[in-house]
Amino acid sequence: QVQLVESGGGLVQAGDSLRLSCSASGRTFATYAMGWFRQAPGKERLFVATMTYSGIIKAYGDSVKGRFTVSRDNAKNTMYLQMNSLKPEDTAVYYCAATNDVSRNYYSQREYDYRFWGQGTQVTVSS
Repeated sequence: QVQLVESGGGLVQAGDSLRLSCSASGRTFATYAMGWFRQAPGKERLFVATMTYSGIIKAYGDSVKGRFTVSRDNAKNTMYLQMNSLKPEDTAVYYCAATNDVSRNYYSQREYDYRFWGQGTQVTVSS
């Protein structure tokens, strides 16, 4: 089992940057494939970014490619989402997710592939 806690959300203006963090409990974080998802009010939860447990392979949703960067520090049991050039349409609750018992090259854009979820952090981008 792993517990995930997101932080770093807030209210910013369009064009600003934010860095979200996802801190994980447990000693096996380095073996978890990780992902970021977001959910805007009244909409379904959507894929943002994912990475393998090595952090070598990454994938992004089309709407954030070139603006967001996912990374992880396995020594700190933490995953990050650097968000640049933020837009009002990025406003959402951002969730981190993890799954284990996967190969080193495993990553997923599908919500149902993740076993563990954080509670989310709110990001609001004003125009």
